[in-house]
Amino acid sequence: MYTLVRRFIKTGILFLAAGLILGACMLVRREFYGVWPHPYLVSAHAHAILSGFVLYLILGVALWLFPRAGRDDTRYRPVRIEAAYWTLTAATVLRVTAEASRAWMDPPWQPWAIALGGLGQAAGIGLYFWTMWTRIRPVGSHLREARGERF
Repeated sequence: MYTLVRRFIKTGILFLAAGLILGACMLVRREFYGVWPHPYLVSAHAHAILSGFVLYLILGVALWLFPRAGRDDTRYRPVRIEAAYWTLTAATVLRVTAEASRAWMDPPWQPWAIALGGLGQAAGIGLYFWTMWTRIRPVGSHLREARGERF
């Protein structure tokens, strides 16, 4: 497992920790103080767990398991995957923190920060899959399928 794969997976675990802490706080406030979570806290929690943890694990494991790029592949470049990682990470941190803080304050720039975070997430995911597209290919399985093997 190489560095960028580990970075995706460990970052996902950090987002999981943030989501669990936020979820535990919302649960305690609801159960012991009768304070239902603000919709922006729920959204921040969901983005930390789903966009942060689940997505990062999927992206990291895919990067690790998919076949290597072909020698003639001009699309796949590790630097592009790293750019996707940093774009997605910055955008997810921005979105989670902006949405969580919006439960307590509402300055005029906050909707812009949330929207920028969401658009950044879309851009990071788009760059990742655009770069990885050529690595989604058969490596031996097409030969076995041609022989009639089913799996």
